[in-house]
Amino acid sequence: MNKGLANLPYLQELGRQINRRLLEVERVSHNSCLSGDSIQCVVQPTVTEGGEKVPSLKFGQPRVMALFLALTLFQHLIDGFHNRDLRNLVADLLGVTSEQYTATQMTYDLRRLRLKGLIFRPPRTNRYFVTPYGCKVARLFSSLEARVFRPAMAMFTATDAVLPFPLRQALDRVDSQLDLLIYDAFPLPKAS
Repeated sequence: MNKGLANLPYLQELGRQINRRLLEVERVSHNSCLSGDSIQCVVQPTVTEGGEKVPSLKFGQPRVMALFLALTLFQHLIDGFHNRDLRNLVADLLGVTSEQYTATQMTYDLRRLRLKGLIFRPPRTNRYFVTPYGCKVARLFSSLEARVFRPAMAMFTATDAVLPFPLRQALDRVDSQLDLLIYDAFPLPKAS
């Protein structure tokens, strides 16, 4: 292509096409494919197409959070993992022994993960593989718990917590308004 001014419209159109393709790639790569509905399917009890009831994987429960964190460690394995591999890791993350986190509990958890579509077990094998959807859910939930909820709860519950002043003021106002609502709903009996 010549550098001449006559080629400017063509080069502008070519630049726009390249920019559109780049923006489309960025949009697709930043889309986690985790809609509100798909997250609700994980954290709420569901029923499979075959009518099988699937218990929830509630965000924040220590056992569930340990499962998600453990899954993030197995997503790179080409050969998958066994029940015992995940069980030992989850027990360590929970701070309990393998006897306290039983094989039956692990089997129950693997069933929940499998029916929610987070892991896959090929027929006639004892190996499990983390699905792409399972990788996304496990990473999202683990990151939220570790980077957002755990530090926030530590900040709110610590007696020596240092919150930014505007946030502390807002929380104090919310607390006082809640106290007023509770007091109005249930006034204390007068002492005689």
